[in-house]
Amino acid sequence: MKNRVSRSSSSPASLLLSMAAPRSLVVDTGRLLTRDEEMNLGLTPGAEDSPTGKRYKEGKFPLSRWEFAAALGVFVVFSVGLFSIYLTMPAAEYGKLKLPRSLSDLRILKDNIGTYAKVYPAKFILGYCSTYIFMQTFMIPGTIFMSLLAGALFGVLKGLILVVFNATAGASSCFFLSKLIGRPLVSWLWPEKLRFFQAEIAKRRDKLLNYMLFLRITPTLPNLFINLASPIVDIPFHIFFSATLVGLIPAAYITVKAGLALGELKSVKDLYDLKTLSVLFLIGFISILPTILKRKKIYE
Repeated sequence: MKNRVSRSSSSPASLLLSMAAPRSLVVDTGRLLTRDEEMNLGLTPGAEDSPTGKRYKEGKFPLSRWEFAAALGVFVVFSVGLFSIYLTMPAAEYGKLKLPRSLSDLRILKDNIGTYAKVYPAKFILGYCSTYIFMQTFMIPGTIFMSLLAGALFGVLKGLILVVFNATAGASSCFFLSKLIGRPLVSWLWPEKLRFFQAEIAKRRDKLLNYMLFLRITPTLPNLFINLASPIVDIPFHIFFSATLVGLIPAAYITVKAGLALGELKSVKDLYDLKTLSVLFLIGFISILPTILKRKKIYE
């Protein structure tokens, strides 16, 4: 129920009292709070409609000190582990390492570390996996370049296995990080999208795996949002994991295969043309077909 204040709140004294009173003490006697009054009470308008039961003030960082400290602690642990792996590499390779931000960066990186990957395959794969999972966990852009690199260095089959493993592990790590501190952050960044996602999940509880497969296969929702929002809307981890492991295969195959012709690729956007998107949506439709057929039988 929306908060209300008494008609007498129009007087300066009562308005001051309502501004100072906690949310639970506002009297429900007749008038909806205005936007200004809600802001004065420390609320964001429409808080009750939020998927998490409250909203956060615009412009205010949503994490508490404890949540921020927890996130920073996890980041430091991951960073120390990644840096330790980095130190195991020969000093001559240090200057050749750089996270690619463009296709030209990726081509240079491939040329620089191609020999190292062949001479020290175990060390390279350890470093590659750690970097990929780190980027996926902390939502660092650029994993698509890492997927292209896997195809360029290892071919389609090995590259596909490597990418699907890392993408699933990184998404799972992001899932648990969001379970720890993600609720206020996602509610702050994407309140409308989170509300939509929660409503869709609630309607599809009986066939949740099919729906999650559809989301993973198709670009309906960004994978970053799915990773962060899934624990908040109570998607069980085993369903999240299974849908991620299987659902990422088609897109990973397209990206890894494109890595074989890295020199001919002009733009990352070329990976997902109309034909490719049509195929992904067709596969995604097949994944939710059992749900559609079940609903049709119910209504017949």
